[in-house]
Amino acid sequence: MSLARTLVDVRPLRTSPVFRRLLIGRTASILGTFMTVVTVMFQVWDLTHSTVWSGAVGLAQALPLMVVGLFAGSWADRGDRRRIFLVATVGQAVCSLLLAVQGFTGGVPVPGILALVAAGSCFGAVGGPAAGVFVPRLLPKDQVAAGLALNQVTAQAMMLLGPALGGLFLGWFGIGVCYLIDALSFGLSFYGAFGLPKLPPEGEPSRAGLHGVLDGLRFLAGHRVVRGALITDLAATLLAMPMSLFPLINEERFGGNPRTLGLFLSAVAVGGVTATGLSGWVTRLARPGAVMLCGAAVWGAALALFGFTSSAWVGLGLLVVAGAADSVSVLSRTTIVQTRTPDALLGRVTAAEQIVGQAGPHLGNLRGGLVAGWTSGATALITGGLLCVLAVAYVATSTPELRDGATAEPE
Repeated sequence: MSLARTLVDVRPLRTSPVFRRLLIGRTASILGTFMTVVTVMFQVWDLTHSTVWSGAVGLAQALPLMVVGLFAGSWADRGDRRRIFLVATVGQAVCSLLLAVQGFTGGVPVPGILALVAAGSCFGAVGGPAAGVFVPRLLPKDQVAAGLALNQVTAQAMMLLGPALGGLFLGWFGIGVCYLIDALSFGLSFYGAFGLPKLPPEGEPSRAGLHGVLDGLRFLAGHRVVRGALITDLAATLLAMPMSLFPLINEERFGGNPRTLGLFLSAVAVGGVTATGLSGWVTRLARPGAVMLCGAAVWGAALALFGFTSSAWVGLGLLVVAGAADSVSVLSRTTIVQTRTPDALLGRVTAAEQIVGQAGPHLGNLRGGLVAGWTSGATALITGGLLCVLAVAYVATSTPELRDGATAEPE
């Protein structure tokens, strides 16, 4: 296989100027968002020195996505997705601008800061399902997976760069400037989407309110391939999410060295960025379901093996493998969802995928912490990884069309 076919497929950047502008705006917005994540955590801790309030930051970000998400998906399937995304982007920019104002002026209590974070997350929950239709509507079918890979590799790069820049800018300029940069980044996101054509749903629009939400859930329950893809993601995150276990594993096996802990956290991200950067061969394959299942199984197996090792270097290697496998699995899952869901339902299904992606890791970290409290960090990691492999094997055997089928027309 040639190097050009191994590296991430950049055809969408050459063939679609609209996609190119959209990707630039999205990348800037993600960078600003991760700078704000660090800034909010720093500000709340600086004001309270309370782990309870620090934990509330995560809830303020995640709960609106879960509560608003499905209804937002139904809304996205009734109207012009472009307009909905632009409105949501303006809302997020306003929330970031208000955070910047309080950062410069001070005096806002912590609940007020969290309320602004939650409001921004609500707008994000609305914009996410609307944006879920952009790639399959803008690109030819044979470039959809490549477009999703470009989205993923830029997002992962910003996940690495954003917190580091956030920390530097906090030290140099203070919290107000970091929030202001995030607000400006939404301006680039708005510019990227402004040139899109109107994107009303193709087919029958969603019914209003709860009826539309239930229609989306019925589709998920009845479509075996899409349902299997989301269940696989839940198996990987709910059963095997390792982040909450890293400090305990580091203490149990590696003497509690903070530098080792930092490398553990970075190794997963490095594996993910590397795999996505070399995803050209993945996006050109015609069996994303099989790739997704293999990736999720390798993720679980690598984490289980990490629980057994007493060598820091071997452990880091296993975490790089786990991060790479997870990245390939996520890319393949997103490709399945985007290409097997009818356009008229894509907002609701994207909202469900967004909820799974947000809730699964949080619940998985909680599961790992509880099991570790009853046993040990290594036991929690090993059992979680093995359960993930078993769950993925069950999905593979019970859903042959996911395992064997090529990416096909929406059913």
